[in-house]
Amino acid sequence: MKHLAYAAAGLALAAFATDAHARDQIRIVGSSTVFPFSTAVAETFGGKSGMPVPVVESTGTGGGMKLFCSGVGESTPDITNASRRIKESELEA
Repeated sequence: MKHLAYAAAGLALAAFATDAHARDQIRIVGSSTVFPFSTAVAETFGGKSGMPVPVVESTGTGGGMKLFCSGVGESTPDITNASRRIKESELEA
């Protein structure tokens, strides 16, 4: 099960890797519960891909959603993690 989670997160990181072209690292925010797993995947991704290790921040699920939904560009995160279902208001944002 643990390997499946790493594989899924790694795939998500790889899918967004090319979208972070405005800065040299992928930025991930969100759940403090998911933070240790995201950090492990980010370190593995950086070590195996030759790309910089993504920056992972523990902002909480709601804080991560707010940051993620605030726009597109260098100042906003590329990926958000959640330890709960997305709310309707977050989905609309």
